[in-house]
Amino acid sequence: MSRAPSPQSLPVRSYKTACCVSLLSVCLLVSPQAYTHGTDQFTGILSPLTFNAYAEGYVSHDFNHTPGHRKPAFIYNHTKTGTPAINLALVRAAWNTPSFRASTALAAGSYMNANYAAEPGFLKHVYEAYAGIRLPGQHKLWIDAGIFPSHIGFESAIGKDNPTLTRSLVAENTPYFEAGAKITYMSDDERWLLSALVLDGWQRVVPADGNSLPAFGTQITYKPSPGITLNSSTFAGTDKPDSNRLMRYFHNFYGIFQLHRQFTATIGFDIGMEQKQEHQAAMNVWFNPTVILRYTPMEKMAIAIRGEYYDDRHHVIIASGTPHGFRTWGVSANIDYHFTSYLLWRTEARTFVSHDAIFPVQRGNTSDNNTFFTTALAVSF
Repeated sequence: MSRAPSPQSLPVRSYKTACCVSLLSVCLLVSPQAYTHGTDQFTGILSPLTFNAYAEGYVSHDFNHTPGHRKPAFIYNHTKTGTPAINLALVRAAWNTPSFRASTALAAGSYMNANYAAEPGFLKHVYEAYAGIRLPGQHKLWIDAGIFPSHIGFESAIGKDNPTLTRSLVAENTPYFEAGAKITYMSDDERWLLSALVLDGWQRVVPADGNSLPAFGTQITYKPSPGITLNSSTFAGTDKPDSNRLMRYFHNFYGIFQLHRQFTATIGFDIGMEQKQEHQAAMNVWFNPTVILRYTPMEKMAIAIRGEYYDDRHHVIIASGTPHGFRTWGVSANIDYHFTSYLLWRTEARTFVSHDAIFPVQRGNTSDNNTFFTTALAVSF
């Protein structure tokens, strides 16, 4: 599985480091000089301190009536079925100046429960906590450290920012967040973004128990025109203890194309490799193509369709428990309606079809397909 189970013991150094970064960000954001919001009411000057909040409630129907009212284990958002639930609710405080930035966000919901299961104590609710400084010079060169959003993929945990209601299989099974440090360069014309990262692991705040090796990542984003975004992100590291170290290498590529004022296409392809055994060159490979087409017939409405395929026949990321591994197609269609700029309603139908019968149904049986109907209401301010 891509999200590791809770460790039995935690490296003290990494745990203390993560807690210190979180506390540092909080202290910076709630210092006595920071009691303003947006524009200072006395001076009229724009304040560097901002607050925002986001909440997304949902109801999802599982046509297979899976026991336990839970979606399959490879889904990490909107995980509950048959009952209203909160996927993500967060509050954030951010401080931004030309030479310094920091952000702290605390959160709860289905997303946090599924994705932060391996983290200890208070860290289960830390959505992000990082601080960064801009290096002196003419160029936009930043160093950030702490807990921050992943550099992999075109989707995030904030549902309203994504083209579809639920997340693609690639997003669900790659990191949503990371902990460590990164250096980022942005060109003056903002066409190029280059980033190098040192991380605690594959979606981890605290490294895996027994693993002393840091992970590394890179990101290159190029925008040749306002309507085209091309991105290449990499990861190299391990999520295993030193005693059984298996190196993992992963590459994420996607392009976002504004084909017309009303049409947008997102095309992605991910491929990963992990050693079959320690000290051997042989690799287990998995890959995942994704295509999303979005049509906006009017300002307040959008329609999107998605097609995807995930092939992990060696159970590196998704353990299917079947001889052929996880080889699954996915198709979805959703419609969005913005009541206001702060209130978004979304509805989606989604179907998975797998090579093997991997989806539980009632009375202990399994099926090779599963269909969900989900509706959600997102509020942001």
